[in-house]
Amino acid sequence: MSAHTHPRSPQPAAGGVDFKLPWWGVVLPAIAFFVLLALVIGSGDAHAVSGDGTLTHLVDRIHESLSH
Repeated sequence: MSAHTHPRSPQPAAGGVDFKLPWWGVVLPAIAFFVLLALVIGSGDAHAVSGDGTLTHLVDRIHESLSH
């Protein structure tokens, strides 16, 4: 007994790939990258995050750039 195959639906012959990525799929990894980068650059001591405001300053800068 052979299996029935379904015919393929016609797809456009365009050369590009078309897919949609949700906004948070770009924003959240970017924020995580910059936070980790700030932690690596800003802290001289690898096992302590000091209250020097590096992370706070970064979050403030991101907030300012998004609000304008």
